[in-house]
Amino acid sequence: MARHAIEPVRRGHPWIFREGIVSVSPQGDAPRIVRIVADEGLVVGTGIFDPGSAIAVRVWSLGSDARLDENVFRERLERAIAVRRSMFADGETTAYRLLNGEGDRAPGFVLDRYGDVAVLRLDGDAARALSPRLTSHLEAVLRAAGITTLLERAARTSEAPGRGEEEGASKTVTRFGPDRAEIEVREHGVPFVVDLAHGQKTGAFLDQRENRRRVGELVRRRREAGLGVRVLNLFSYTGGFSQRAALAGGTVTSVDVAMKAHATAQRSFRLAGIDPAAHAFVTADAFAWLAEAKRKGTRFDVVISDPPSFAPNERAKPRALAAYRALHRACADVLAPGGHLVAASCSSHITAEDFVETLDDGALGRSDLRVLDVFGPPPDHPSVPRFVEGRYLKLVLLA
Repeated sequence: MARHAIEPVRRGHPWIFREGIVSVSPQGDAPRIVRIVADEGLVVGTGIFDPGSAIAVRVWSLGSDARLDENVFRERLERAIAVRRSMFADGETTAYRLLNGEGDRAPGFVLDRYGDVAVLRLDGDAARALSPRLTSHLEAVLRAAGITTLLERAARTSEAPGRGEEEGASKTVTRFGPDRAEIEVREHGVPFVVDLAHGQKTGAFLDQRENRRRVGELVRRRREAGLGVRVLNLFSYTGGFSQRAALAGGTVTSVDVAMKAHATAQRSFRLAGIDPAAHAFVTADAFAWLAEAKRKGTRFDVVISDPPSFAPNERAKPRALAAYRALHRACADVLAPGGHLVAASCSSHITAEDFVETLDDGALGRSDLRVLDVFGPPPDHPSVPRFVEGRYLKLVLLA
């Protein structure tokens, strides 16, 4: 392993990029468990080798005696489940992340829980190849936690955390239990529908749970203060932000290119006792729709923008920043005076400071807004201190 690559690993970064590899032992160019050795010959730790990825090794453990087998995986999973058990002890939330890959020191393996169903997503060819070996105890551990069905998503190769279009729905197979295509779950007591078979990622974007609650509280406070509650939710997908805003008394317009997502959103509305007919669901490109809304002089009191990742890799970062600035300018153009702008990014290649700069006065074309708060991923999506990529989610609240 190259000298420049060893220090981040020793400080806890879980990735070794391809350019940091000096040589690989002659065991064939195939995914496998490997020992990580510094250029002076010292064993640094162990990980999984993925020769076809820019992330050549995902580091599991440090130390000369580090090991990786099915018992290590079981220990990491059981610890992660125990942490979530205390987080969600009140039973008001039944959809959350059980195992967060690198953040729970199990790189390449993600598990989400939806009631009594768990969905496993494997990131990278190495995780897929090694899964049968490492997850041999998975059924026993999950059944003990109350899981009756395990689904597996055959996700495309991922080179960074986040949730962009490049990581959309993919083939779902049942590992154990009865087949489940859909389920009703709760989020802070609010019920909604999850499409387990075709939904993005593992079925829903669980990382925005706390932000959905915050939007609901924001709309409620505006209504109680006698302020406007016309809400625009862009890239609305299955309507999580829309549902919380409507429950709080807002009149919501949801814009997304996916008509099927609107159908799921409307079912969640009905499940929560909201009449979808009292709100607007628009199937359109967000940029084009915003341009037409500006032309018509349409204004909203709360504008929410939660687009897919604009930066799937580091090379795309300059173009992504320009796209965010253009999107935020278009949002500001339809934001009424005294309104709130809620802007999110799920790209790990865009830092929080980078993202906030796409919301400055020059980008927005107005100087009456200020940053009230910046939020990151929720606690069931933890990260290790050195792994800034794990803190991919940013949500900025302006008024």
